Amino acid sequence: MQTIDSQQPTGILNPQASTTKFQLARHAPSHDIGAFVLRYWIITWDLRGQPPYTQEVVSHPCVNMVFERGKTLIYGIADGKSAHVLAGKGRVFGVKFRPGGFYPFVNMPVARLTNCTMRLEEVFAVDSAMLEAQVLAAADAPAMIDIVEDMLRAHLPAPDPQVECINQIVNHIAASQTIRKVDEVARHFHMSARTLQRMFRQSVGVSPKWVIKQCRLREAAARLHADEPVDWPRLALDLGYFDQAHFIKDFKHVVGTTPVTYARHPAEAQARSGEQYHVHYD
Repeated sequence: MQTIDSQQPTGILNPQASTTKFQLARHAPSHDIGAFVLRYWIITWDLRGQPPYTQEVVSHPCVNMVFERGKTLIYGIADGKSAHVLAGKGRVFGVKFRPGGFYPFVNMPVARLTNCTMRLEEVFAVDSAMLEAQVLAAADAPAMIDIVEDMLRAHLPAPDPQVECINQIVNHIAASQTIRKVDEVARHFHMSARTLQRMFRQSVGVSPKWVIKQCRLREAAARLHADEPVDWPRLALDLGYFDQAHFIKDFKHVVGTTPVTYARHPAEAQARSGEQYHVHYD
């Protein structure tokens, strides 16, 4: 089992505070499962005697299957930020599908699942309560992964070359922070913008434009955690914005506060955003 560096950026807001509230471990899937699954993630926490903690995340273009006591569900992409309230003591196991990697299991437009959830029984021939109990009772991460991978292998679809194409596109957008328009992405991959948009609506669940914006904002949040003075006009330009005003508007729309407020007081900014979503996670 390969453990993934938990220090890699994940879009977690206010990461300094989060390190005192929960532990996050991430693991790579087996080779065959990796054609559809990006990684597994496990969150554990013990907040007994403390107030509940709401952790917020700038969403990725990925569907998650989450095993949590009494709440085991498949979560579509949240089109804004996503968050989860942690209370008491607990453990959650998540399967993060690759962008486009969930579509071959359901063969329906994944856009129908955006901001929504599905029961495992709607996709897999399983008893979700029984599977949930087995996963959460497992002794350690390898045992949890083995149980979930056995289930996935029993329902593994045929290889889908479009999944790899979509991931190349998403990785290109993430690496090329100056991309501003969907047309630029479509030209780079020698397809029309309409074809690209249709592919993402069907297989990913959000638009390429959404992916461009979210990649920018995850990078912005990561930079604002650095203990360095911020050149705001330079930051906006680096992230592909024409001016500061558009950057501030997008950041506030997703994060719930201005970049300046978030940079100075990320924990307070998160608390003041006032948004309580119950969708997931890493």
